[in-house]
Amino acid sequence: MKACFSHLACSIIKPSPLGALIYVFGSSIISNNIKNVFSIKDLENLSGIKAHTIRIWEKRYSVLEPMRTGTNIRLYDLESLQKLLNITLLHNHGYKISSISKLSNERIPELVNEIISDKSVKHHAISSFKMAMMNFDHTLFFNTYNKLLAEKSFRDVFYEVFIPLIEEIGLLWQAGTVSPAHEHFISYLIKQKLLNNTEIVQTKEPIYKEKIFVLYLPMNEIHELGLMYLNYEILNHGYKSIYLGESLPIDSLKDMKKYFNNITYICYTTVEPDKENINKYIKEISEEILDETASLWLIGRMTENIDARLLSEKITTFKNIKELVDSIIT
Repeated sequence: MKACFSHLACSIIKPSPLGALIYVFGSSIISNNIKNVFSIKDLENLSGIKAHTIRIWEKRYSVLEPMRTGTNIRLYDLESLQKLLNITLLHNHGYKISSISKLSNERIPELVNEIISDKSVKHHAISSFKMAMMNFDHTLFFNTYNKLLAEKSFRDVFYEVFIPLIEEIGLLWQAGTVSPAHEHFISYLIKQKLLNNTEIVQTKEPIYKEKIFVLYLPMNEIHELGLMYLNYEILNHGYKSIYLGESLPIDSLKDMKKYFNNITYICYTTVEPDKENINKYIKEISEEILDETASLWLIGRMTENIDARLLSEKITTFKNIKELVDSIIT
């Protein structure tokens, strides 16, 4: 089964706690024990710079020095990736590649640190997390996260950084740029943060008890980060949430009706049921689970394949996490 995720520094004037991330793209993050080699297409996927442009930058300005195979194919190490991400940020801030090429390897990360503003914190943090993932670096992940949290709420970090990161990692996996090991590494670390923050809000007594939310993933669906975050939001807004987790059979949903009334089931479908079976699944849920006291909310990539004629006031789809959370609040 394909694994897929369904989608910082200081100001020049006023130093910020995020400023310490000057070291994120410094040579200190490169581990001698991890050997990762990238193609030019991988660099394009990770940086957003077209392979054709990277070749021109190499030829005209010698900003990168790729290794070569016996058949003259370019290969790059983590240090090259790190440098390209920094160059990309500088270039996006108006620096000409001709000027960047004259900077020393030490000066480039220093300059990145100097120009980072609040508007580019998101981009810089995502790049930092990607580097942590590629280098299997727990320390870099936690340092980046803690510095973000010094200025942002957990909710902001998740919306502004983690969601785009998860979406990007899904695309990188599909393109073959990252391995399942990379994906599992970074998702486990994000999951840790979700669990930590959820535990805090779980200690609060629900304020609104007239509605129960039951959160689950359908059979063979294992990608639960989005569902875990929804669980956090529901609890944080004072509702009772029952989290049933991954790969849940429909019969288990029936059991919930023995204990609770007025249930809103929330199903997150990223890869399962697939597009050939999603409508059959919705029909089965409608016939066996939904009644005058139960409804179903669906979110995730596979909802794009649901026949609109199956939707009703009992069955609702959401385009993204924020849209669903806003419906809870209202």
